[in-house]
Amino acid sequence: MSDPATHRAIDAVFRIESARLIAGLARIVRDVGLAEELAQDALVAALEQWPRSGVPDHPGAWLMATAKHRAIDLLRRRRLCERKHEELGREIQARQEVAVQNLEAAIDEDVGDDFLRLMFTACHPVLSAEARVALTLRLLGGLTTEEIARAFLVPEATIVQRIVRAKRTLGEARVPFEVPRGAELAARLASVLEVIYLVFNEGYSATAGDDWARPELCENALRLGRILAELAPEEPEVHGLVALMEIQASRLRARVGPKGEPVLLLDQDRGRWDHLLVRRGLAALERAEALGGAFGPYALQAAIAACHARAAAPAETDWARIAALYDALAQLAPSPVVELNRAVAIAMAFGPAAGLEIVDNLTAEPTLAGYHRLPAVRADFLSKLGRFDEARQEFERAASLTRNSRERELLLEHGAACALGSAPPR
Repeated sequence: MSDPATHRAIDAVFRIESARLIAGLARIVRDVGLAEELAQDALVAALEQWPRSGVPDHPGAWLMATAKHRAIDLLRRRRLCERKHEELGREIQARQEVAVQNLEAAIDEDVGDDFLRLMFTACHPVLSAEARVALTLRLLGGLTTEEIARAFLVPEATIVQRIVRAKRTLGEARVPFEVPRGAELAARLASVLEVIYLVFNEGYSATAGDDWARPELCENALRLGRILAELAPEEPEVHGLVALMEIQASRLRARVGPKGEPVLLLDQDRGRWDHLLVRRGLAALERAEALGGAFGPYALQAAIAACHARAAAPAETDWARIAALYDALAQLAPSPVVELNRAVAIAMAFGPAAGLEIVDNLTAEPTLAGYHRLPAVRADFLSKLGRFDEARQEFERAASLTRNSRERELLLEHGAACALGSAPPR
């Protein structure tokens, strides 16, 4: 195998195996940053040796063995250092010896629990949402800092700083490398699900830049969600989130036109939806409901997505049921954004005037002051009511607020149609 081909193979293997490596090593060394360094050391060793010796039959095991030996050497050096400091006592030395013994058996152990521990650690609420997202994509998604920066349209140095600070914060806070138990589990699981969905949403509807969607982020989030569902099969909200992402991801191909332009839900060619993902999503929703989680926030959103998925044509959509589901979601997890989405469902079920009444009550909401979807939704209702001049102004205001160029073009097109005295194309 030529060097370029070998390097491509190494890159592919490391992307697949990096999370497993880091998870297994972090359990032993109890330091996420150190575990990543050891995994990177193994990658460097592969880059040095595999072009000469060829890619081994079991490359993942080779990487783990290499990282394991480096970790053992490190722990032994630490142990020798500790022997010179009697004040640290024999207890620390004994712990290090146990760690070495555990590490020697790490290759053959089931990595599922380790992966789950790493996921909970990377998504620990002691970190900011931005730091959790960056660290999760780096450690669990296998993305480089350059790829993360490109996905979120920020300088690579910003992502590097977030990850470095996140690792330092975890170390200073002495966050244990473990799956939380008891009452703490629900709150910590919510943090993990939040991070996964943040990643998915940024891929599904990019907040900025020239692309309407970034499918690679959706794929990463969906992969993490599926793994989490396998590792935590009794958690209904995990299945609810997976159901939501599967169904929404089924529309990705239909959401973008041939020139990269946005295609809204009611205008999409439903024949282009991925019906395998739809079936997977509906099955995950059934699992969530069977576990008693029908009224969890993610399961409710998945049930809304399922209403769209089951409709063969836009006219067949059960908007009354969607409105009722949003009513339930607003009671369970009230927020201005949920209320805005509820307004859309109410308008579709009972007419634009009913939706406009809800939206008008949201115009004074401070958290929505810079949110482009508020004037965009209001503009849509106004245009349907024939109030085109007001609608034009709202479409233009929405266009000035969005940071996504594709969405800005769409909103300005709708505003231009209103200026001519006609409703935007649907």
